[in-house]
Amino acid sequence: MSSCQIDTKVIRPIRFFNGQCQMLDQRLLPAEEVWISYKTYQDVAEAIRTMVVRGAPAIGVAAAIGAWFGARDIEAESSWDFFQEFKQICAELLATRPTAVNLSWALERMKHFAESNLDRSIIELKIGLEYEALAITQEDEKINRSMGQHGEPLLANGARVLTHCNAGALATAGYGTALGVIRAAVEAGKKISVIADETRPFLQGARLTAWELQKDDIPVTLICDNMAGYLMRQGEIDCVIVGADRISANGDVANKIGTYTVAVLAKEHNIPFYVAAPISTIDLSLADGSLIPIEERDDREITHIKDIQLAPEGISIRNPAFDVTPHRLITAIITENGVVRGDYLNGLERVVKQ
Repeated sequence: MSSCQIDTKVIRPIRFFNGQCQMLDQRLLPAEEVWISYKTYQDVAEAIRTMVVRGAPAIGVAAAIGAWFGARDIEAESSWDFFQEFKQICAELLATRPTAVNLSWALERMKHFAESNLDRSIIELKIGLEYEALAITQEDEKINRSMGQHGEPLLANGARVLTHCNAGALATAGYGTALGVIRAAVEAGKKISVIADETRPFLQGARLTAWELQKDDIPVTLICDNMAGYLMRQGEIDCVIVGADRISANGDVANKIGTYTVAVLAKEHNIPFYVAAPISTIDLSLADGSLIPIEERDDREITHIKDIQLAPEGISIRNPAFDVTPHRLITAIITENGVVRGDYLNGLERVVKQ
């Protein structure tokens, strides 16, 4: 892999260039806009693991591209042997991050294509998997724009919207989920302003959401995570909109750590709490949120900011990357197939099967 500086006006964090995949290194934003080129599945897996790319839909897109890279390099004598090796590559990619279900969704789609076409030659399988990865990438932005159209009527003209983490173009193949709804409202002529939680410990709100919105000239005010309750009580927040990494069948939502806290505060202050996520994020195999695996990340994300130490050496650390918000705290879930309210068990199944 290699890095290069590239100017871009349209925010799409994953793209193809000269037969390689390029990803905007989100660890360096907003100070540096650096693109890194990848051409092996091992490199893509490392990019997912180390959060060069992050956000559930973007992770799914990256995993599909990684699977294609892996398939491209397989040397096998039969389609069956090819498929066995391809499954192992997908398993390695799947192990990179456990919470975001879009990762497994994309890899299952890639495996399904391969398994359904074992009567084809290995060359045909490789070409087909390339097209499948490209289709997943291209479909994602269309899905986000459709989600935005369904969600923007929920935002009143003049709304002051609180966000948590980054569920924008950087977390997808383009446009965004939660920020996609905000963008759609602005495109519809509404005056929308955003209050962005900084989102410790990785600071996705401060580094990424604020950067995106500033580029789009959407008014944004950055706050520390522990300021949201105060602003709600002061009447300075009209609604909350967040993304999701996995949604269980009953509507419980796993999202960036701190989302549950914001949802409790919103409930206390009678503020609508919306979740925007594609149907690929909905996991009907899990009855409720208690079954969602929660990723624990490196202690250093809490004890340091880059090379600056913030905490005493040897202190005990917990660093769960996600929490689960119960469906009873959620006003509505916005998908590309419509908005689900109240009866999430039946409503989510309906939009998934639509």
